[in-house]
Amino acid sequence: MTVDFSALKSMAEAAKERHILDLFAEDKNRAAGFSAQSDGLLFDYSKTNIDTTTRDALFGLLDEAGLAEKRRAMFEGDKINDTEGRAVLHTALRNLDGGPVMVDGEDVIPGVRHTLARMGDFADRVRRGEIASTSGVPFEDVVNIGIGGSDLGPVMAYEALKPYVDGPRCHFVSNVDGAHIHDVLAGLNPQTTLIIVASKTFTTIETMTNARTARDWLVKSVGEEGIVQHFAALSTAHDKTAEFGIDPDLVFGFEDWVGGRYSVWGPIGLSLMIAIGPQRFAEFLRGGQAMDTHFQTADWIENLPVLLALVGIWHNQVCDYATRAVLPYEQRLLRLPAYLQQLEMESNGKRVAMDGTTLPFHSGPVVWGEPGTNGQHAFYQLIHQGTRVIPCEFMVGRYGHEAELAHQHELLVSNCLAQSEALLRGRSLEEATEIMKKKGFEGAELERQARHRVFPGNRPSTTLAYDKLTPYVLGQIVALYEHRVFVEGVILGINSFDQWGVELGKELALALQPVLAGENDGTGKDGSTMQLVNHLKTS
Repeated sequence: MTVDFSALKSMAEAAKERHILDLFAEDKNRAAGFSAQSDGLLFDYSKTNIDTTTRDALFGLLDEAGLAEKRRAMFEGDKINDTEGRAVLHTALRNLDGGPVMVDGEDVIPGVRHTLARMGDFADRVRRGEIASTSGVPFEDVVNIGIGGSDLGPVMAYEALKPYVDGPRCHFVSNVDGAHIHDVLAGLNPQTTLIIVASKTFTTIETMTNARTARDWLVKSVGEEGIVQHFAALSTAHDKTAEFGIDPDLVFGFEDWVGGRYSVWGPIGLSLMIAIGPQRFAEFLRGGQAMDTHFQTADWIENLPVLLALVGIWHNQVCDYATRAVLPYEQRLLRLPAYLQQLEMESNGKRVAMDGTTLPFHSGPVVWGEPGTNGQHAFYQLIHQGTRVIPCEFMVGRYGHEAELAHQHELLVSNCLAQSEALLRGRSLEEATEIMKKKGFEGAELERQARHRVFPGNRPSTTLAYDKLTPYVLGQIVALYEHRVFVEGVILGINSFDQWGVELGKELALALQPVLAGENDGTGKDGSTMQLVNHLKTS
């Protein structure tokens, strides 16, 4: 059974012409009333057209969808991913202090902590040079080969936490396009490079193709016998990793109750742990754990993941805004929009409800974005004056890491706040006319020039503010968005934890390889595909 948005849609229609500024005029304490805080994070959603009546109706969706019970089921290890018969327990990977979590009658926490300890020991030994290359010198570079969550998670976190990197440099390869691995390896010394292959099954075609390329590159320098010292694997397929030549002691597995896009908290985060050290990695986990506790205990009106999700539901399913822009005013979060793009669109990009019936409404939005202020000189034009409304989610820290450049951070923060204010206020035709009058325009040309400078305003945004981007804060932010996706999925009545939509393209790609190689004639393929095959094949 899916929830009913009809009452909310009527509210949205009634508020269509209402300006968000009117809500501030009616309620002098609106900013505080439509914000929530937790452990140093401030989430401000007052610059949306949600009023108290609407918010109460949105809260009603949570009870209608049974969020509290489904939240309990997730944290306790019930198999809520029912199309695959799996529990959903990425939260267990950051459960550093809690009690048992049972799956099929077994407590998974001892295994999680054992793996974390193994990772920490390995990372420490690499960082100290005790685990070294065949030439006996410490590793200077680590290359993580993965795709999807096995790449987006660690590369996002590594870039975000650059101020804390005091170990080997990390590099990331994901695309099966040979240019990617060629360009990464071209600048490295194989004698001092450690390769980490991230594939749970050790069969992911893109990852394994790149892994074999990296293996060939290493063999030319360190020989076949050196492979055992230069490779580690993040996989549960021990037979395949052994066949590849990887030391069993350097294989770190994770269970099927950890989805790829939720896996940075465990072995998939090994490259990050090597870069920043086990202690900082533990701080990252503790930030995620703190958000887990907040999500489970805070009242709805103070619950950050719940509020973030309800704003998303209001904008997408109720107001029919098809996209969502994620705009971190933090250069080191440059990969966060792509990370959240996968998290949201792979999780909630579904067309059927849990019972297999077709959804009567749209599912997840298109998620995209770039760091500010770069985006201001690229796509903000469309956001401010385009014909479609694009809800914006700003993020900004109170402090930067570069104390000597504090004046630049002030400029960054002022730009962030100014953009959300501009989206809210806009500029009327009257205001634009006065501006252009002062520039000497008059008559018909005055009106024409003024119209080009009108900003509709009344465009919604939220802002997530934090003190400083530390490992702990990054953990809070990532877990916040994970739980936001979960809440949205529960309201929509879909399974946020499978991803069957990626399978068909993979199957067809495997079938097309022999056609491109000239090994079969492609019988049954459509005319367009065969035209492209014939144009692009090289033999």
